[in-house]
Parts: sequence; C-alpha cells; structure tokens
Amino acid sequence: MPTTLHAILADITTLHVDAIVNAAHASLLPSGGVCGAIHRVAGPELAQACLMLGSCSAGDARLTKGYGLPARYVIHAVGPLWDGGDSGEPNLLASCYRRCLELAAGAGIQTIAFPSISTGIHGYPIDLAANIAVTTLRASIAEFPIIREVIFCCHSSRDLAAYQLLLVRAD
Repeated sequence: MPTTLHAILADITTLHVDAIVNAAHASLLPSGGVCGAIHRVAGPELAQACLMLGSCSAGDARLTKGYGLPARYVIHAVGPLWDGGDSGEPNLLASCYRRCLELAAGAGIQTIAFPSISTGIHGYPIDLAANIAVTTLRASIAEFPIIREVIFCCHSSRDLAAYQLLLVRAD
C-alpha cells in the first residue's frame, strides 16, 4: 500500500500520530511559533530532553519522546533562514525533510505530521517551501516503506492552499 500524503488545517500539537515535526532552532530549546507551542503542550520534560541532545545544524534533525503530546515522538528539524535562496537554503530545507524520514523510519514511525518548516520567523516563502517539502517527500518516501501516512499540518488557509495545489498536481 503506498504512503498517503495530504494537507490539513490544524494545530499540530493536537494530532494523534506517531510523530510530529518541530520547526526547531539550532539550540533545540523552546522558542516562539510552532516550536513554542509544541514545548508548551509537551511539558518541561521535552526541553530537558532537548538540552541533553545539544544543538543541531540547519538541514538536520533530532528525535525525542512526545511527553505530554498525543504524538509518541517529536522530530526536531532545523530549517534554514531565508536569505534570498542563493545561500543553499533549498538544499538545507530538502535535507530537513529527508532527515525526518530517516529518523522516523528508524524509530518505527508509521504516521508523521510536518509543519511548514522555515516559513515562520525563518522567512522562507510558503510557495517555495511547500514545493520543496512535497517534492522531497514524494521523491524519498519509497525508501521508507514503514511510513504509511504523511500529513502537512498547516496553520493558515493560505498555507493549506499552497500544499493542496501541489498535492493535486502530483497525483
């Protein structure tokens, strides 16, 4: 059975999936946006676990338990800061998505929800970021047959429309 990819408008902290992805900063410590929301719901144990992991480079990711979240795991992905697109941002963003799949498969994760990595305070344009996310996951997912469902969890109707347009085109 092929992996399904779809987009929804929801609060990622409420999803009952095996793992959610945190759009994290290099320090992995709590901050604003999606990251802050995930840490608030997960509780202080998540911050402690992240502190134990140390830092993480842009384009990479780390795995922790979900603690107080409905999701069993959190994959902390560090996306690039947008600098116009000529500083390696597309490759770093694609690397985030691939690395998340690798960690998910290694942990036996079958369902995973992604926010739109780097489009918040990192400033990545949503249309470009969504294209990289969908293209990268479609190209990579066959390598990880354990993953059955990928959700793009959007926080705005504009973001949702960007993902849905790409998902319809790819079908």
